[in-house]
Amino acid sequence: MTSTMAVAVPLLELAHARSGDKGDTANVGVVAYDEEDYPLLVEQLTAERVKEHFGDLVIGPVERFELPNLHALNFLLHEALDGGGTVSLMTDAQGKVFSTALLRMRIAVPAEVADRVRGRGRHPGTATRTG
Repeated sequence: MTSTMAVAVPLLELAHARSGDKGDTANVGVVAYDEEDYPLLVEQLTAERVKEHFGDLVIGPVERFELPNLHALNFLLHEALDGGGTVSLMTDAQGKVFSTALLRMRIAVPAEVADRVRGRGRHPGTATRTG
C-alpha cells in the first residue's frame, strides 16, 4: 500500500551539489542521485524557493537552468559574494559552501520516496512528516 502523505526530507537525501564562483555570482549545480527523482527536484527547487532559502545572503536574483539529460539543475545566485573573491572579505568569497547550504533545504516528497532515500545523505532519520 502506497501513501500519498508528503514528507519533508533534506535535499541531500536526493541529490549532491557543487558550487563555485564567477565574480560576484555563486554557481550551484544540483544533480539527482537517481534519474527518477529529477522531476521532484524540478518541482521543488524553484528559483524563488532557493532565493528564499538563502535569504539575505543573496542580494540579487536567482536564475535556474534545467539540464534534464544530466538530471541536474544549475542555479546562479547573483550578488551573493560581496563583490567576488578578489575584492571580498567574506570567509567564503568563492562560494564553495553554497552547495552544502542548499543541500540542507528540506523538500516535500511522497512518503514512499522518503522511505527509499532515507539515510542516503548520511543523516538517517532526518525525514519528518508534513501532512
